[in-house]
Amino acid sequence: MITPETLPRFREAQELALQLPRTGMIVTTDLADSLGGIHPGYKWEVGRRLALLALAGTYKQPNVVATGPVFRSLKVKGAVATLTFAPTGGRLVSKDGKPLTGFTVAGADGVFVPAQARIEGSQVLVSAPGVARPVAVRFGWHEVLQPNLFSDQGLPARPFRTNQPEARVSIR
Repeated sequence: MITPETLPRFREAQELALQLPRTGMIVTTDLADSLGGIHPGYKWEVGRRLALLALAGTYKQPNVVATGPVFRSLKVKGAVATLTFAPTGGRLVSKDGKPLTGFTVAGADGVFVPAQARIEGSQVLVSAPGVARPVAVRFGWHEVLQPNLFSDQGLPARPFRTNQPEARVSIR
C-alpha cells in the first residue's frame, strides 16, 4: 500500500547504498514539481548536484561542497530536541528566510505532530506544544514536503527520522 511515507522510506533504503565504496547521493526534495511526481523537473540542477559529488569525491577538488546538511545526532533536554548535522562546508540556513519547515516530533506515545524548529549555530532545536519530552524527530518525512533547511551553499538537508528500526541492513 502506498502512503505518504512510502517515498521517504524508499529514500532511506537508497541511503543504505552509501555504505558501498565510491557511491553518492543527492537530495532533490526541493525540486519536485506541482504534480507531486518523484522525478524532478529541474534536470539541470540534478546534473549540477551530481557534478558536485564527482568533483568532491572522485576528483578530490578542494573546497567543493557536494552535500547539504546530514543528520548525525539527537540530544533531548526537557521539551527540546537538539539535532546536530555533519559538517557541510558552510552553515545551516532557511532557504527562504522563513521559519524551518518539515519537522515533526513524537513523545513516548509515538504520535508525530508538527514541530517548530530553529537554527542555533550549527544545530537545530525542535519542539512542539503538547510534547513534554520528545523521543523521536522526523524531517522531510512525507512524500510531498519541500522543507527549507539548507546549507548556505544552496544544498538541501537530507530527510531523516531518528526512530529508525534497531536492526539496520548492512551492505557488504
